[in-house]
Amino acid sequence: MRENLTDLSKHIKLKRKQNKLTQPELALKAGVGLRFVRELEQGKNTLRMDKVNDVLRLFGETLGPIPMDREKLLTNE
Repeated sequence: MRENLTDLSKHIKLKRKQNKLTQPELALKAGVGLRFVRELEQGKNTLRMDKVNDVLRLFGETLGPIPMDREKLLTNE
């Protein structure tokens, strides 16, 4: 599970940089707090999905389910 959070953190940071936005600019445009943006990019494991979607919407994206290998999930690999 932590791996997916890291992927999301890296994705957000990459998108922000590609769009030449600072963290404060991203927070302002997304309507979220600067602290939230920092925690999101640092991979905090408890985040409000609605706020994550507010950030992702700026990049034309949204959260959604991702298929997983159920065997790996059950064996905790």
